[in-house]
Amino acid sequence: MRIVLLGAGHIGQAIARWLADSGDYEVTVADRDAAALARLAAHGLATQVADTADPHVLLGLLRGRQAVVNALPYQLATTVAGAAREAGCHYFDLTEDVAATREIMRLADGAPTVFMPQCGLAPGFIGIVAAHLARPFDSLHEIKMRVGALPAFPTNALKYNLTWSVDGLINEYCHPCEAIRDGRKIDVLPLEGLEHFSLDGTEYEAFNTSGGLGTLCETLAGRVRSLDYKSVRYPGHRALMALLLEELQLKHEPGTLKAILRRSIPSTMQDVVLVFVTVSGMRGGSLVQEVFARKIFADRSEARPLSAIQITTAAGLCAAVDLFREGALPQSGFIRQEQVALPAFLDNRFGRAYRQSRQVESIS
Repeated sequence: MRIVLLGAGHIGQAIARWLADSGDYEVTVADRDAAALARLAAHGLATQVADTADPHVLLGLLRGRQAVVNALPYQLATTVAGAAREAGCHYFDLTEDVAATREIMRLADGAPTVFMPQCGLAPGFIGIVAAHLARPFDSLHEIKMRVGALPAFPTNALKYNLTWSVDGLINEYCHPCEAIRDGRKIDVLPLEGLEHFSLDGTEYEAFNTSGGLGTLCETLAGRVRSLDYKSVRYPGHRALMALLLEELQLKHEPGTLKAILRRSIPSTMQDVVLVFVTVSGMRGGSLVQEVFARKIFADRSEARPLSAIQITTAAGLCAAVDLFREGALPQSGFIRQEQVALPAFLDNRFGRAYRQSRQVESIS
């Protein structure tokens, strides 16, 4: 399958290598950053320096390809999706942006090709899990989805290190969040809804962030009383981010905030991803709760180390592309993450990365 991968950043590097190493994909990686592309070229991948924000350049890159994998910042999602529609190639991305997803859904209407955004961790895998747990219930009362990409060894006041896109982080902290309350779809404020819980004896906090639900609000409309998504952090993180975003009004100056975070908060490859989903409702006449809780750790191998967020995000995207290639997903139109069967995902050669995680036994 001939694929062009747009974006050679932290996540794009992992996606490119996984798809190319599988032997079933002819991958060309395009990016503005020649240095990032050089790291992939050193491993034998085809690369091309290109202005990936230019629609005309994009169209030239996409023509003749069977699919495009978009690992660029979320601001470019609709531009790339529009080029994919014009070029007639299948489209996959990692975006968490709600507005971009709605526009991609519009572009997919009547398309002979596939449009499948949100193929990462959250949105992405978390929605696959929630839909799988919800399916056997006769009626759904509550679905809680919690995900955290965290440093294994927090040392600063924010108790956080940069593990993925700074643009994506700021986007989910600043935009309204979808939820369902009392059976009605509503918007809730980011950073609100603070709660605390513990996994394996470690204390965490969780709060509203944007985009993690993917398309579940539409899919489960009229079926569930309460549905929400929250990001997990170490206690104290939310208060300091609220100071920066609300009190100092840096939510209105994202460029300044990005510069501050990149200058002051180090990145890390030593991270852990938490996935925690609870579903409750009626089944067989009884009130039942089902829980899925996992920890996924970084791969610290010397030859090719991968952070936990690289593993989980790349696994979601690569498994989606692979399942599509195998015919396990629709072959045209818009594909929601919840259309992916969890057993098929976990059995996939890329999705197995989640099987290698550790199931959490104690939650309080």
